[in-house]
Amino acid sequence: MVINTIGVVGAGTMGSGIAQVAAQSGLQVTMVDVAPAALERAHKSIVSSLDRLVAKDKLDAAGRAQALARIATANELAALRSADLVIEAATENLDIKLKILRELDALLTPEALIASNTSSLSITVLAAVIQRPERFIGMHFFNPVPVMGLIELIRGLQTADATHAAVEALARRLGKTPISVRNAPGFVVNRILCPMINEAVFALQEGLASAEDIDAGMRLGANHPIGPLALADMIGIDVLLAVMDVLYEGFRDPKYRPPTLLREMVAAGLLGRKSGRGFFSYR
Repeated sequence: MVINTIGVVGAGTMGSGIAQVAAQSGLQVTMVDVAPAALERAHKSIVSSLDRLVAKDKLDAAGRAQALARIATANELAALRSADLVIEAATENLDIKLKILRELDALLTPEALIASNTSSLSITVLAAVIQRPERFIGMHFFNPVPVMGLIELIRGLQTADATHAAVEALARRLGKTPISVRNAPGFVVNRILCPMINEAVFALQEGLASAEDIDAGMRLGANHPIGPLALADMIGIDVLLAVMDVLYEGFRDPKYRPPTLLREMVAAGLLGRKSGRGFFSYR
């Protein structure tokens, strides 16, 4: 199966990034979100990102215009009825994702593929609510999508080889490098990365060092391009907490327990870059 038209459900940071790279790769994209304000923010974000590429001579003006022309927006899932592939990129909440997947299953053609951009939830569990689970797969992009080169392809228990092959080909068309992962809590990257960030939050909570010094230590002592707390702010404190909860529930190992500070920050709305403040201030 060749994928030429895609739908993206969710116009947040990940959804808008996915829409951008797909449009730049020549695909027709429809981005759906129930909130008109979210679609407006996503459009501005995509325009800003493309403008930066033009300024850096990585994209010409014609390419910018063509990419924008390939992106349509809508407030109803019905706009995705004829899509070859729909990527669910809603918030990392199981109930919300299951509701969207049920609605997509009733709407799309039998040939259409469905993917989820979940960063930690079980692909097998998500696939269980649709009538054709063999056509469902995890397609985990990384933030910021236009910059990061990786996509994790996660096979649920019933994901068909043909589904995996079609989405793998799409990932390469998007200019990404796909890696194939068996379904398990946190998959591969977040199972390794998030506990490291989680431990940095524990170090801050226990007063071992300031946020600035913790990040400087990992940048200069471990040669990381960005400190773990700044990375948490980029990912989203709420997303980090959701991943740690999934890891803890899935493995029942205390090494995955989230620190109290993480829960307190989410409760206070200190979610990182997207809220203007997390471990650092972005206002």
